[in-house]
Amino acid sequence: MYKIIGTDGRQYGPVSADQIRLWLAQNRANMQTMALAEGAIDWKPLSLFPEFVSDFKPAPPAMLSHYPNPRASNKIGAGVCGILLGWLGIHKFILGYTSAGLIMLLVSLLSCGMLSGVVWLIGLIEGIIYLCKSDDEFVRTYVDNRREWF
Repeated sequence: MYKIIGTDGRQYGPVSADQIRLWLAQNRANMQTMALAEGAIDWKPLSLFPEFVSDFKPAPPAMLSHYPNPRASNKIGAGVCGILLGWLGIHKFILGYTSAGLIMLLVSLLSCGMLSGVVWLIGLIEGIIYLCKSDDEFVRTYVDNRREWF
């Protein structure tokens, strides 16, 4: 028989080991619930009772509190524009790479569209790369290190 201290601070029991197992299954008790075995003088957490160790549910995985990096706010816009409008170099302008954007735009226009397919392919590849990177990696590569190409 056991006594436990509930989350409300009140003492419950004496109860059987089966009742404690039921409470564990119902999440009414957990590993930190303080318990006193019959005949014992010290209260201790249920996790220290070998008879209950196999009854504990594994803890749910911790939720990662990952908030988007505000410095990566242009990532999606640049990625989508790179994929759809890569031949105009708009994705370069979005990221602040004016000279690279002008190069892509002028190559497409001055070649009368003959090289726009090549420039669009570059934009497509870069757009996919932007979207595949994590926010932190995108910021490190394209914002902090100012990597203009690929």
